[in-house]
Amino acid sequence: MKTLYLVRHAKSSWDDLTIEDYERPLLSKGIQRAKKVAEHLKKKGVRPDLIVSSHAVRAYETATIFAGKLGFPEKEIIIDDDLYFSGAEAMESLLYSLDDKLKSVMLVGHNPDMTRFANIFLHEGEKIDYMPTSGLVSVLFHTEEWQKIMLAKREIPFVIFPKTL
Repeated sequence: MKTLYLVRHAKSSWDDLTIEDYERPLLSKGIQRAKKVAEHLKKKGVRPDLIVSSHAVRAYETATIFAGKLGFPEKEIIIDDDLYFSGAEAMESLLYSLDDKLKSVMLVGHNPDMTRFANIFLHEGEKIDYMPTSGLVSVLFHTEEWQKIMLAKREIPFVIFPKTL
């Protein structure tokens, strides 16, 4: 079995319009919501084998919040530029490149890519229009190989949106 956690970065600041998009930090409200979702995951016993984040400040800060709550070493978070608006196909390619020893992986990125990628795995009636900030979709694949996830039987153990907690 393989488990994928798709996380959209937490709510970020638009206070300084002179900084580049990828430099935008999190708002305190975003930090609190991300902590709330991460704490919920901790209670469920979630601890990913790998966390991969976009290089954008808001995504990496979100990844560090999840890592801290879930006991994942912050220094082991992998930064992947392809999680910054490169499309769902880039996320799929990233997963195909993973070592099959990894059982669970968390990707931290951006909309619209996170919503589009999550909807590939969600069944009719479960699809989402827009993954909110700090939103998370968990997908369990019935396979031992990351390269076979697109063909594998899958389940959605949970979808977490901060407002539902």
